[in-house]
Amino acid sequence: MNQAARRIGRTLALVLPVVLVLSGTLAVTRVPWAAPSADSQVLTASSDTASTQAKAARAPYEVLRDQLLTELQVKNPGAALTHLQAATNGRPSLAQHCAELARALGRAAVAKYGARQAQKFSRPVCDTSFASGVAQAH
Repeated sequence: MNQAARRIGRTLALVLPVVLVLSGTLAVTRVPWAAPSADSQVLTASSDTASTQAKAARAPYEVLRDQLLTELQVKNPGAALTHLQAATNGRPSLAQHCAELARALGRAAVAKYGARQAQKFSRPVCDTSFASGVAQAH
């Protein structure tokens, strides 16, 4: 009786970790990592669509840049600069892109309003990068 219990214990000690690792690996490969769509039901690590879907995601600062440029076209550069200031205050991770975004707004303002009119919207947002963008575009 005592030997049978030891044998069962040894067998479980060897087999159980293998079973747990395999079941965990299989469970991870069956998780739908991407949004469910008609063409891909299951996304595995070796799937060809994995890199395609990863490239589709855009960085938050790129999304913000598009929003700000649209706001500049619809309203004015002042509104876009206010939105930029609020966004960088709300999400500190965007602060490293603030100067780049403000320069892009400056260039777009020159394209829409001309250099003289665009300069009137200048504010000290992101160390006067908006004015720098106006000067670059002029």
